[in-house]
Amino acid sequence: MRGLFGTPGDAVTGSMSSAGPWFRLTALFAVVASALAVASGAASIGTAHRLLASLALPPLIALVIVAWLTVRRLAAPWAVAVVLFGVAALLPGDGGLHLALAALALASAAVAMVMSMRGQPVGAFGPWRDYITLTKPRIMSLLLLTGGAGMFVGAKGAPDWANFVEMLVGLALACGGASAMNHVLDADIDKLMGERTEHRPVATGRVAPSHATEFAFALSALSFALLASTINVLTAVLALAGNVFYVVIYTRFLKRNTVQNIVIGGAAGAFPPIVGFAAATGNLTLPALWLFLVVFIWTPPHFWALAILIKDKYAAADVPMLPVVRGDAETVKQVLWYSLGLVAFTVVPFVWGPLGVIYLVSALVLGGIFVWLAVLLLRAPTHKRAGALFHYSLLYLALLFVAMAVDVVIF
Repeated sequence: MRGLFGTPGDAVTGSMSSAGPWFRLTALFAVVASALAVASGAASIGTAHRLLASLALPPLIALVIVAWLTVRRLAAPWAVAVVLFGVAALLPGDGGLHLALAALALASAAVAMVMSMRGQPVGAFGPWRDYITLTKPRIMSLLLLTGGAGMFVGAKGAPDWANFVEMLVGLALACGGASAMNHVLDADIDKLMGERTEHRPVATGRVAPSHATEFAFALSALSFALLASTINVLTAVLALAGNVFYVVIYTRFLKRNTVQNIVIGGAAGAFPPIVGFAAATGNLTLPALWLFLVVFIWTPPHFWALAILIKDKYAAADVPMLPVVRGDAETVKQVLWYSLGLVAFTVVPFVWGPLGVIYLVSALVLGGIFVWLAVLLLRAPTHKRAGALFHYSLLYLALLFVAMAVDVVIF
């Protein structure tokens, strides 16, 4: 696959004659949601109509993109349905033209679905464990924790539990979709990086790149539909923005082309806290920025510690991580500077934000350990000390965000 979503060596675009199973499931979901949206509009059920319309449009858009990437002949039929649906959405909901265009969009989507069902599916789904692996559940767990804590901070206490669960599910779908697409784009370098990545589902061929692409966009579309319909549109847009940043900006461009890949790319992992904050408040204010920046500043020292451990693997894959380009000595200096900056910045949410003494004490104690491990690594940049810092950094971020949630609940 070449172009915006591809890397040399991938084979996703334009060569498939039939849609895969995830594409077909998404098509079925889109048509059913469209039919329910048209029916609710005809019955003048305003709230239900808007909800169902918000469920239909994201998978329709996802189908256009995936069709362009995997089964090019299906792109135009789905694009017609999206255009008609979008024009209908812009018209007054109580007009006959609105309903007529919506019905025409449904008919177009039905035709596109029939075309998508023709021919033998391109392979079966594959082992379900591989699809779980595509979502990177270990990474997702930390992202969901920071997202959940962000919702507590936004709510200034315990949030509504139904909304909390809906936000977590929507965020998990977005994270899983982004991770699945990362597997597709990084399949070529995963094969070169040894035991850590060479057995991943797409790299080994257990899951076809086209199937992983369909799966990724299906999850992302469901995420947007769920968050927009049950929480608010801002939350859905932020989750999607984090998804796009990780896939397009970091994975596709930064990772392979600049030593600053992690510094800039850290923004991708910083979206979950503000997704949670927006889910609670419906807006973004300064406290949301503080949450974003905590994760953004934490990412370089966390990831550079890992990069020291697997420097040879990054070098074999020609990925310009800092230890590969500038060596361990410069990397550990940068780790220490960023660690000091991180600890200093974590005071900001106490001084100019909503967090109190419990958070401040936790931030200083946890940060002190972080800096001490960074100092030890500077004195002796061994794999053992890099590993200790890397693993502690995961615990650090988790405990720091737990402290935020506990602080706002108690005070």
